[in-house]
Amino acid sequence: MADRPARSDFEEFVLDVEPRLRLALSAVFGPDGGHDATASALAYAWENWDTVTAMENPAGYLYRVGRSSQRRRKEPTWLPVPTHRHPEIEPALPQALARLSEKQRLAVVLVHAYEWTRREVAEYTGLSVSTIDNHLARGLRKLRAGLGVRASA
Repeated sequence: MADRPARSDFEEFVLDVEPRLRLALSAVFGPDGGHDATASALAYAWENWDTVTAMENPAGYLYRVGRSSQRRRKEPTWLPVPTHRHPEIEPALPQALARLSEKQRLAVVLVHAYEWTRREVAEYTGLSVSTIDNHLARGLRKLRAGLGVRASA
C-alpha cells in the first residue's frame, strides 16, 4: 500500500485543486452530483497519493476519476427554477442545459458561466482546444434553438 501523504501536503493540494474540480464536475452532473464526484475523486487522490503526485496533470486525471464515479447517474440534478423571477436569469435555462450533451454542457458552463479559457477546459478534460470549440459552438447553437434566441451578429 502506498504511503499516505503528509496532511499538510494533501490539504495544500486540495485547496489548489478542489474548487475548479468541483466546478467542472458540477457543470457535468449538477451541483449535487458534482460535489459527490469531487469527493470521490479526492478520496481516490488520498488513497493513491504517490501515483497522483507523479502525474503531469493530476487535476485532469481526478476530473476523469470523478466522472467515472458518477456513471450511474442518467440526468444531472440542476437547481430548481425559482418561483420568483430574476430578470437576469432565463427560467428555461436549467432545462435547456440539461438537454445538452455532457461535453457541450461542460464547455458552455465552464467557458460562459465560470469564465474558464478554452485551453483550461481542454487541459482539464484531456480534449483538444478545437474539440472544446466544437462542443462550445454546438452547445450554444442548441441552447439558442431550445430557448428561441437568435444569435446577434
